[in-house]
Amino acid sequence: MLGLYIHIPFCASRCIYCGFYSTVPAKKKDERLSMEEQYVNAICHEMEMRAEKDYETFGGRTTGLTSIYLGGGTPSQLSFESLKKIFQTIDKVYHIGLKWDIENNSCTTTLPIEVTMECNPDDVTEEFAQNLHSLPINRISMGAQTFSDERLRFLHRRHTADEVETAVKHLRSVNIKNISVDLMFGFPNETLEEWKEDIDRLLALDIEHISAYSLMYEEGTPLYRLLQAGKVKEMDDELYRQMYNTLIDRLAEAGYEQYEISNFAKLKSQSSNLKVQSPYRSQHNSSYWHNVPYIGIGAAAHSYNNGKRSWNVADTKAYIAAIQENKLPCEEEIIDADTHYNDMIMTALRTCEGIDLSTLSAEYRTYLMRLAKPLQQQGLLKEENGWLHLTREGIYVSDSVMSDLMKV
Repeated sequence: MLGLYIHIPFCASRCIYCGFYSTVPAKKKDERLSMEEQYVNAICHEMEMRAEKDYETFGGRTTGLTSIYLGGGTPSQLSFESLKKIFQTIDKVYHIGLKWDIENNSCTTTLPIEVTMECNPDDVTEEFAQNLHSLPINRISMGAQTFSDERLRFLHRRHTADEVETAVKHLRSVNIKNISVDLMFGFPNETLEEWKEDIDRLLALDIEHISAYSLMYEEGTPLYRLLQAGKVKEMDDELYRQMYNTLIDRLAEAGYEQYEISNFAKLKSQSSNLKVQSPYRSQHNSSYWHNVPYIGIGAAAHSYNNGKRSWNVADTKAYIAAIQENKLPCEEEIIDADTHYNDMIMTALRTCEGIDLSTLSAEYRTYLMRLAKPLQQQGLLKEENGWLHLTREGIYVSDSVMSDLMKV
């Protein structure tokens, strides 16, 4: 198993909460198009440059991709020609078996592979949706964040609430059967009733996957500066708990499984007699939580295999310049046993399954269970059938629980 992530850093505007690496476009159209062309050429060339290196690094598995993810930034800002070039290069380098149907103007992959692209709702026009039909994309992830136009303006989002519903209709019209939507809660002055209304609006769309997060005040963002200036106030802990409880209960009632702290996938069967796993879990994001290697392409993108982690320079111009000189602009870190253990605590414990204790050496298993014992007694952790996982109470203090289990 191997995931491929491609970072597209371009955004039409910056949201006030975003801490990811992205850039806003130049004011002049020709400059914007030139930057897009240079960047797309660079990521395609990076894939070609890394082919031999990655083949050795990932043990000859670079032809066995199980997921592709175009994230950002806003990948839906790219032109159709740019997207087409990216997928042609992916097929050339990673051999995903693209099949181009010229007569029907469509493209599919012959392999059972999840291909996701992040989109902004207002980018998903009829024309955009038709172009998707000509690409091997079979999963869309959209950031709705809220169905309140007032809160969307506060976040500096470009779209309106109605455009989320319109986007879903356009995607369904071209047979996109796997749609994920992001939702946020915990806005300044948001009430529990307003949060329930957002959940109801989202459920009415009958989508396959939901990611829900509390509004985060990351240092360096405009939102954080508003907090520091006393212009906004964080949600109190009790309201957070009520909102999160409401989210979990409401989505469970609607037939979604919570397979990760913030992620919910629609179940095809709601039988109470069988523990059914949803086919709509994000395969790509699951690779991050389950120690699956992945390759990251583009400015600020990260790569990982079991023994090494690397990351590209978080500067679009510097990234392009290095690639044009046939240099890989990345730094690397060798992952020792303690770091690998700590990474597992931070990732696997986020999932509903938790940590598979059989994968740990006797030394680390003994260490983990010694630290876990008081947390189990507090009802924050539970061991079942050789797996250690958070309880519902433990999720609320997951950062603290994970910190307590770390190797220091």
